[in-house]
Parts: sequence; structure tokens; C-alpha cells
Amino acid sequence: MLRALFSQGSVAVGAAASSSRAASLHTSAVLNIESARKRQARLTRQKNLAKREELQKKAASSRPHVILGTVAGNETKWTSSDLARVLVRPEELAPDAPTDAVRIPKAASDIDVPQTLAFGLGEGEQRMLFGHLPLLSADVNTRRELTAMKGLQMEEAAAQNETDMAASVAQASQVAKLVDMRNANAQGIAFENRRRVIAEFSEPGKPNDTGRTEVQAALLTLQIRNVWHHLTQFKRDVGGRRNLRRLVHQRAKLLKYLKRSDRDRYERVLERLGLEPSAVEGELVV
Repeated sequence: MLRALFSQGSVAVGAAASSSRAASLHTSAVLNIESARKRQARLTRQKNLAKREELQKKAASSRPHVILGTVAGNETKWTSSDLARVLVRPEELAPDAPTDAVRIPKAASDIDVPQTLAFGLGEGEQRMLFGHLPLLSADVNTRRELTAMKGLQMEEAAAQNETDMAASVAQASQVAKLVDMRNANAQGIAFENRRRVIAEFSEPGKPNDTGRTEVQAALLTLQIRNVWHHLTQFKRDVGGRRNLRRLVHQRAKLLKYLKRSDRDRYERVLERLGLEPSAVEGELVV
């Protein structure tokens, strides 16, 4: 009995001694100093990461868009460019767009000709269709009827000519509605945009020069913007994304060639296309 009590007491004393030695080796002060150091390192790392992310956002906000070529939120360079100026505007396709009244001699009514014509019709074709053709058509019809009926009097011939003139004016009005840009489909509007771009960026002495580098770069920029507008509506079009990447790199290759051959033309065409230099130079990630 007494021996058991002594053995229990010795075990308790040994445990107390071992716990005191452990406490002397692992104190809470050392553990607190260790955690404070780790906490400070973690806070410093978080601060550096936040600063790096802020710098990246700032650089991204000032970097021009690789596809559109302008800085995000600032479309002034594009809206003031020559390429944006020559394209078909929404005002030209509005139902209440103004028309020009063409006066035909000896006609009771005028011909309302739209200001924007489709099918590539210019001023010369407009004068021929709505200025000369109604007169010629009425005269030819009147001469044919006079030849068929030789006994007509002058008054009857004049009345017949007025009737033929009214019919010619009515036909010209129908033709004006057919060639109105407001009645064109998407392909007709795209054709008109390409025609205007080629005429604007061709050399003054060589109209319709589609081999000129400026013309090709302008047509590629127009096509890139059309594909981009399509992809904003259909985001899962994988083929369209591949085509957009190809067009962007093709434009960059053309402008790189122009920069190497003629620096003045390169800087001038960038201004006319509304593109920033950093959007077409260096590595392009689309």
C-alpha cells in the first residue's frame, strides 16, 4: 500500500518536471513573435499584389483596343476619321430622310430623288436617269404615235406629248424608289460602303485603285469592324473569331509594310483610319 503511494507520487513529480522543461523551451512569446512576422509578410505580399493589379488596370485602360484601334471609352478618333465619315450613316437610311425635287420641263409634277442612291449610282447616272431620260422617253413616244397617226393636229400632238411626259415622270419616280438606298438590303449597303471607301482612299489621279495599300487597309478596317459587331451579338461564333484574328494580323502586316516603305503615308493613313499606332504595332493578342 505504502509502496503504491510512493510510486504514484514519483510519477506525478516526473510529469510536472517534464512539463516545466517543455514550457521553458516553447513559450507563448516565441510563438507570438513567429505569427506576427508571418502576418507582416502576408500583408506586404497582399499590398504588392493589389498595387500590381492596379497598375495593370491603369495600363489596360490607356492601351488602345487591338481590334477597334481606339482607347476604350474614347471614340473621338474614330468618329473624326475619314473612314467613318464616308460610310453610310443611319440618317441616310431613316424613313423621313430628305429628298431632292428634280424639275422636268413641260412636266406637271417633279421627281423626288433620294439623296443616297444604291447600286453605285453617282451624279452622272442621276442626271441621266432623272434629268434626260424622261424627256427623251416622252419625245420618242410622241414621235412614234405621230408616225402611226399622220392626221393629228398640232393641238392633239401637244396634248399627246403632255400625256407621254406625265407617264415618263411617273416611271422615273418608280425608278427613284427602286434605287433608293433606304430600300436596299444589307448586301447593297455593304457594296455602297466599299465603293465609297475605294473612292475616298484611292490616289487622286487613279480612281478605283484597289491595289493601293491605303485602300486595302481601309477595306480591312471596315471588314474588321463589321465582324466585331457580328461577334458582339453572336459570341459563340468560333469561325468568326478565327476570321477576325486573321483580318487583324493581315491589316497589321500591310501597315508594317507601308511604315517600312513610306513613313509619312503610314502616319497619314493611321490618322485617316482612326487607329492608334500601338494598336497595329508589336505583338497583337486577339
